[in-house]
Amino acid sequence: MLTNEEVAQIIINQFGESVTDFDDPYNLLTCSTSRDQIIPLVKYLKEHPTLKIGFLTDITAIHYPDSVGKEFCVVYHLHSLQNNFRIRIKVYLATDDIHIPTMIPLYASANWMERETFDLFGILFDGHPDLRRILNMEEMDYHPMRKEYPLEDATREDKIDALFGR
Repeated sequence: MLTNEEVAQIIINQFGESVTDFDDPYNLLTCSTSRDQIIPLVKYLKEHPTLKIGFLTDITAIHYPDSVGKEFCVVYHLHSLQNNFRIRIKVYLATDDIHIPTMIPLYASANWMERETFDLFGILFDGHPDLRRILNMEEMDYHPMRKEYPLEDATREDKIDALFGR
C-alpha cells in the first residue's frame, strides 16, 4: 500500500522544486505545479512502474478573484486503480493568461472534462480538438462559475454579506 509520503518523495525525486505545496487534507495527497510541468508530471505518474496512476477522475477549476496572479486554479484528480491511491494536482493561472495544455493525449476522457471546465470557467485548453461549450448555449458571452457578479442585489440593506460567509 502506497503512502502519501512515499508518493510525494517519488515526485520530489523526479521533479524537484517544480512541484510544490504538498499537503494531504482528508488523506488526499495534493500538490501544485506549473502549466509547463503538468503534462510531464501526469505522464510520469501514469507510466511509473510502481504508481500506475492510470485513471483521470476529474478536471475542474476554481476562481479566486482576490488572488492576484493566481485567479484561476485548474484541478486534476487522478486515481491508481491498482494501488487504490488518489492524488490531486493544482495549476494556478492568471486571469490574463488562462491557457493550459490539453490532457487528451494522455487521457481521452479529458475531452469532456476540459470542455466543461472551459464552459463554466473559461479556461482555454491548448491543443483541444473541439473546445466549445458543452452545457450552456454558444451565444453566452460569460462563464457562469466565475465569481464576477454579486450574489444578490447590492442595493439591499437587510443583508450583510459578511454574515453569510461572503
